Amino acid sequence: MGELPQAGEVYAPPPRSLQLWKSLLNWLALFFQIFLQILRGTPQVLSYVGLGGARSFLSPDFKPLPDADSPEFRDSAAAAVEITAAVDGDDDGSREMKRLTVVLDLDETLVCAYETSSLPAMVRNQAIEAGLKWFELECISSDKECEGKPKINYVTVFERPGLRDFLEQLSGFADLVLFTAGLEGYARPLVDRIDIENRFYRRLYRPSTSSTEYREHVKDLSCLSKDLCRTVIVDNNPFSFLLQPMNGIPCMPFSAGQPHDYQLLEVLLPLLKHLSQQDDVRPFLYEKFHMPEWFQKHGIPCSG
Repeated sequence: MGELPQAGEVYAPPPRSLQLWKSLLNWLALFFQIFLQILRGTPQVLSYVGLGGARSFLSPDFKPLPDADSPEFRDSAAAAVEITAAVDGDDDGSREMKRLTVVLDLDETLVCAYETSSLPAMVRNQAIEAGLKWFELECISSDKECEGKPKINYVTVFERPGLRDFLEQLSGFADLVLFTAGLEGYARPLVDRIDIENRFYRRLYRPSTSSTEYREHVKDLSCLSKDLCRTVIVDNNPFSFLLQPMNGIPCMPFSAGQPHDYQLLEVLLPLLKHLSQQDDVRPFLYEKFHMPEWFQKHGIPCSG
């Protein structure tokens, strides 16, 4: 990459000044295109190389949970996810409900991960300077090297802001399950790093997903329980929960280009606290997202 013009050259008399300005603008345009590719999920994202889970495929008319800074969230938060300290009890005492089960996706929901060799230095440095927590990881690939030895992939992982605090608070009122379409050789050591306290009582990887005529790597919640009235799944890819659309919360995908993301603590945690007070989470989630109709619009019949 050539060096950018010096300040004295930029402001030199024309016509050289005009040429240098055009050169500078071309470089800025190139950096902007790279940045946009990262935000959209570039080929460096692990889900493209077969390690991470399936990436989200959101159509333009799909509306996941809003960002905490959006007017939509501020206007609806008090009414839609108003939280009380506990469920109001009757005079004769409140009955105890079964703990909520929260199934959490991994890639682009809790973290985002990139092959270290493919991650642009500019994106890495900007994310770190903005305060994103990160770590590097060695993981075993499903591919074999020429001598039959397992191939080692080097991965850079960025944690979604507030991740550790989110898991700590959530585990106080819910049982946590990690369900990823990622391979175990990649996901297990990653989750070991973000869940040192073993807050996930169960971890499910790609072999636990199901294939349907509409999508692969679908997360069938019936493998956890026959009664799903107190089970909810949080995933940036809504097709992951197409078998139980009324149990799903579609969240905004997370990438390294979003260092000021507040989804976990300011959007998801209040909503999950509210759901923990419901006898059945499905009526509330249906009214909020209308996921069965969304799937039907995409040619996927749902029984609800």
